[in-house]
Amino acid sequence: MGWSALLGAAAALAAGVVSPADIPAVWTIVWDATFTLVALILISLILDAAGFFEWAALHVARWGGKRGRALFVLIVLLGAVTAAFFANDGAVLILTPLVFELLHALKVPPRTLFAFVIATGFVADAASLPFKISNLTNIIVANYFHLSFADYAAVMVAVNAAAVAASLGALLWVFRRDLPREVDPASLADPRSAIRDLFVFRAGWGVLILLLPGYFFAHALGLPVSAVAGMGALVLALAAGREHFLRRQPRAVIPLATLLREAPWQVVVFSLGMYLVVFGLRDAGLTAGLSRLLEWLDGHGLAAATVGAGFLFAALSAVMNNLPSVLVGSLAIADAHLGPAAREAMIYANVVGCNLGPKITPIGSLATLLWLHVLAQRGMRVGWGEYCRLGLLLTVPVLFVTLLALAGWLTLSRWS
Repeated sequence: MGWSALLGAAAALAAGVVSPADIPAVWTIVWDATFTLVALILISLILDAAGFFEWAALHVARWGGKRGRALFVLIVLLGAVTAAFFANDGAVLILTPLVFELLHALKVPPRTLFAFVIATGFVADAASLPFKISNLTNIIVANYFHLSFADYAAVMVAVNAAAVAASLGALLWVFRRDLPREVDPASLADPRSAIRDLFVFRAGWGVLILLLPGYFFAHALGLPVSAVAGMGALVLALAAGREHFLRRQPRAVIPLATLLREAPWQVVVFSLGMYLVVFGLRDAGLTAGLSRLLEWLDGHGLAAATVGAGFLFAALSAVMNNLPSVLVGSLAIADAHLGPAAREAMIYANVVGCNLGPKITPIGSLATLLWLHVLAQRGMRVGWGEYCRLGLLLTVPVLFVTLLALAGWLTLSRWS
């Protein structure tokens, strides 16, 4: 993945579309986002190896009792919470295999398993709006427009609640015939048996409790969010490898060296290469055309500007992947002559469109590609036709509701 993007950047440099002077500018935009994602996925991998997510999933399954729909709702909500705190890519990597194994243990029919797996993949992106760290795209947009963690959350926590509610409603409607009336949670293991490293499990709770306030205070201290996420990853890495310096602690069971190798280091190369290509697209005139279209939308009122811009960025993400699309959108917004209200709305609509729009096609986001890879490893393949049909059916109404919620929330905030 990383080398393909780097080859694209090399081609753009060789063709003169971008210059070496653009490399520092691109690195300034992407470094914080990419290292935050690496740190969050490393945290997720360590906690997963300790049994944290399996413990949570087994508890959720028991809370649902024997009711199949209740279990479906709880799994979707677990996916939303995981995406919010561990980013959409982390949620897909961790929850997809867990849900797969959980439903296998419950001995549900294939169509039911398919419904739960689709829901897990969909909500990982749809619910990745609330915080800067919930999606790589969020960090890029927030940093580009100098939005603090608190400023971003003040708008997007409420919008994310609307996205989760709309996603849940759409998923329940689409899969209404595939959800079982009853399941048998008695066949599931005791949640306590899922904990493989109690020391790391407890340390994980401490890290998670401190991360969120850490993100809020980071801006006041002049620290990037990657520094906070990186400190959390470092603490858990030290806990996982404690045998080297804490002799009295129980023996470590987590293969830390393997997890460090599995962290998505290539995303650093991918981001730098991909965004150099995007700078080339800007120089070729793509963002200038988008800027004129955004200015036209600005003349039709806040709601129309928000919904129109959101669907525009969603379409770009579905066709060319959300990582380049979010920077294309940011450059277009920055270059456009917009009123203050429309500019603010379009900044957040860029995030919404680039987080939800990718669900229309299999190539729309890194999280979807990871999700398809995890499913293929378990013998489940989702064809392009079926995926795009479900993607359109689920994404369009959820995107529309979420963008309307964004316009309404921004209007309400201005009145107050």
